[in-house]
Amino acid sequence: MMLMPRPPRLRPGRRHPLPWLASLLLAGFLLAGPAQGQQPNDAALEEAVDEVVLPHVSPHDSRDYRVLRLDNGLTALLVSDPEADRAAASMNVGVGSAQDPDDLAGLAHFLEHMLFLGTEPFPEADAYQGYLQRHGGSHNAFTAPQDTNYFFDIEPEALPGALDRFSEFFLTPLFNPGQLESERNIVHSEYMSRIRDDGRRENDVLNQVLNPANPTTGFSVGSRETLADRPEGEPSLRERVIDFYQRYYDANVMHLALVAPQPLDELEAMVAERFADIADRDLERPVIEEPLVTEDGLPRYVELKSVRDSRQVSFMFPVPDPIQHYRHKPADLLAHLLGHEGEGSLFAVLREAGLADGLSAGVGRGDERHALFTVSVSLTPAGAERIDEIEATLFAAIEQIREQGLEEWRYDEQAQLAEQEFRFQQHGSTLQSAMRLSMNLARFPMEDVQYAAYRMDGFDSELIGTYLDALRPEALLRVYSGPEVEGERNSPWFDTPWREIEPEASTAQPLAGLALPVPNPFIAEDMALLDEQDERPARLLEEDGFELWHMADASFDTPKVEWRFSLQNPTASSDPRHAVLADLLAGWLEDSLNEEFYAARLAGHDAEAYAHARGITLAFSGWRDRQDRVMRRTLEQLREGDIDEASFERVRYRLQREWRNAPQAALFRQGHRTLAEALMRPHWPTQSLLEASRELTVDDLRDFRQAFLGELRLQALAIGNLDADLARREGRLVAELLDPSLPREAIPDLTPLRIDDELPTLRPVTTREESLVLRYLQGEDRSLDAQARLSVLGQVIDTPFYQRLRTEEQLGYVVSAGYSPLLDAPGLSLLVQSPDAGSEEIQTHIDAFLESFGQRLAEMDDDDLAPYRQAVHDGLLQRDTSLSERTNRLWRALSFGDTEFDRRERLAQRVLAVTADDLRETWPTLLETAIATIAYDPGDEPSDVASLTRHLEPMPEADD
Repeated sequence: MMLMPRPPRLRPGRRHPLPWLASLLLAGFLLAGPAQGQQPNDAALEEAVDEVVLPHVSPHDSRDYRVLRLDNGLTALLVSDPEADRAAASMNVGVGSAQDPDDLAGLAHFLEHMLFLGTEPFPEADAYQGYLQRHGGSHNAFTAPQDTNYFFDIEPEALPGALDRFSEFFLTPLFNPGQLESERNIVHSEYMSRIRDDGRRENDVLNQVLNPANPTTGFSVGSRETLADRPEGEPSLRERVIDFYQRYYDANVMHLALVAPQPLDELEAMVAERFADIADRDLERPVIEEPLVTEDGLPRYVELKSVRDSRQVSFMFPVPDPIQHYRHKPADLLAHLLGHEGEGSLFAVLREAGLADGLSAGVGRGDERHALFTVSVSLTPAGAERIDEIEATLFAAIEQIREQGLEEWRYDEQAQLAEQEFRFQQHGSTLQSAMRLSMNLARFPMEDVQYAAYRMDGFDSELIGTYLDALRPEALLRVYSGPEVEGERNSPWFDTPWREIEPEASTAQPLAGLALPVPNPFIAEDMALLDEQDERPARLLEEDGFELWHMADASFDTPKVEWRFSLQNPTASSDPRHAVLADLLAGWLEDSLNEEFYAARLAGHDAEAYAHARGITLAFSGWRDRQDRVMRRTLEQLREGDIDEASFERVRYRLQREWRNAPQAALFRQGHRTLAEALMRPHWPTQSLLEASRELTVDDLRDFRQAFLGELRLQALAIGNLDADLARREGRLVAELLDPSLPREAIPDLTPLRIDDELPTLRPVTTREESLVLRYLQGEDRSLDAQARLSVLGQVIDTPFYQRLRTEEQLGYVVSAGYSPLLDAPGLSLLVQSPDAGSEEIQTHIDAFLESFGQRLAEMDDDDLAPYRQAVHDGLLQRDTSLSERTNRLWRALSFGDTEFDRRERLAQRVLAVTADDLRETWPTLLETAIATIAYDPGDEPSDVASLTRHLEPMPEADD
């Protein structure tokens, strides 16, 4: 592409040289800090940047973009979003666990951990995290087979200081010898916390049957065993870490994305100053040549034992990684046709036969050269007995595509939908954008970092045929997982029992009824943008049993609308039986419309039903055009649809499976669930729901529907690109179909309870093999003042708790502390999950920390507190990054009775008024009263939470 002189404002689609950096104004936006030294002169900045490119972006994207290639080879994408109230950065390094040496599995992941623990200008282990926390930031990283990604977000004014610290990861990491042992323990704790995760267990088995020469098939997490000290005479573990860093961490394989409100020139200066000195070793992103599967060993059938009560079969076929053909996306059409859920689809036929309750199709395990095209089927117990039939039906569906499905109009329909989404895309948070873009920079040409996921340049039947030809019985790797499997061997890292079975010639016949999808009738045509914009929702209608709120919103430049309807009934969650029936009714509604609405979902119209304490919410999201069809059909089905036995049993089975599997969930999640069961009413334990579900029949659900719809209050909210007249018409239509009549007072509230001294330590229902302590300190009341004080305390306590109990004392990988309200009842949660330390030991460490934290508060003045206070304030007022996010926030406000929609603004003002004296006054009260403890050690008997908390009294509502 031709290089041209740079115009005053860059436009997409052209490259530009850099004679222009002399105009940069550096003063005023660079924060002083130890890593900055003298500000560079303009010539130095100009010298650091080799090339600038503009990516292809949506015509409705108001953000400014610039892609730089620094002289050292680092690529950076800058996104200036003047409306953003957060700044974010993501650095993708093109190296990962696939580069682990054979004798040090997990080294890339261990290195990722070590980079956080100090650099030459910022040697303290918590220097980076502490700075981010003081300025309302967050951070994390992940290691994948071919990538290691580091990312953070922060208040925009603090971005230069954050980049000072962040950039030094790639310049002067200390690899502090004093931190090696502690961080190895943390990595091991991370490994142990996921050892019962079924996804990782299946992957561990899969790695045993894939090609061992492909480096993505190794153990990637690391453990004390794999990261043990090296034998005497060999390079030490620290030396191996440094060697790996110097061997693979190079500016040429680094891709940085920066999203912030600052102008592009300021962002460019920040990047050029801080990242231009990263080493240029002339490296390239490693290429994996070894195939993922050795096809001469196929077909292969594998079975493995799942921890959860769930059954799944995956049909995998080796294919070229389609990322090489992203402009045409040849595998997408096949995934679309095989993964379709409409009438006559593979899933519809299997579901109708009672064999499946879920299906997905697509490409996974890609290494940029090789991949697996996978069709995964979630099975019923009957389906687990008839896998050969399912396989035969899958190949019948593939043959049908081969004979009838490779038609250009099907590809064009997908391309049209992709172009609509690209044209009106909503970017999400700055952090989400930065992470996505840094990954895309590593994989696609600079011009396509935004467009690659949507780009479909035209139907290529020959290319698609290549992928279709790979879906053959003789190239099949079939993997079944279920709780009943008895293995003949165990996988090496996640101890998964598994076995191989000999493929045999099957006489199974495919099920009848397969049909390819018809043209999609839900594709929107009217995509005109309306200009109306309201400041906040206003009540359009208020009638007996019904109120409708509306807010015209054009700020996201999309002709989409979000609707929420809360169908409220006084008995919806009055006991476990009614709560289960509400879940069943919502689940039946979605299940019964699945085939009909799958095309609508593809076209951008989503309809969701979910049960809650007050009843059932219907949520509709999508294009304004044709949304009324989806809404009307949903309401008609709810009122008049046939609740048949098969649908009832499908939904009940899914719910029961979820409740049976609850004890297998992550231990820290179970701790929080136990806390909610103890301190909120109504909130029924999963075991109570499971028991209640067993007694119900399809007639019970039919009777419940009639009773539920017979006593309703209806609350509705419409937000998006629609005017008041349209909102009024569509809202009234729903009200007329449902005929609500109950007053607001008839619907009971969800209520937080006050902890008292009689509350014992509670034990969750779990099968996990780790220990847990969740200490919960409850605020004195539900007032805005109490919420403000505890939210600031939560901001202050986060980093020191993490630093002491995780980094220094090495109690576990899952360690957190912070503000954790239950509804509007304020509280602080302090949590540690450990594979080694028991709950009593953990409690001793927490007690010691709480005592020392009081001294920290005693030494804090208002100047010290100011950045924490500001961070909480800014977090409360954080900008909505999508229409759905805004709708959900306002919907929550309405559910709390905040009809002025200003409670968060009032709370934010109270936060700014919190003083250090306020915290010193509040802290002793928290420690002396109102403490709940959830604790667990392997083998503990679970508590009867309902009986132990029955005496607790509601926390009174506040006057503000």
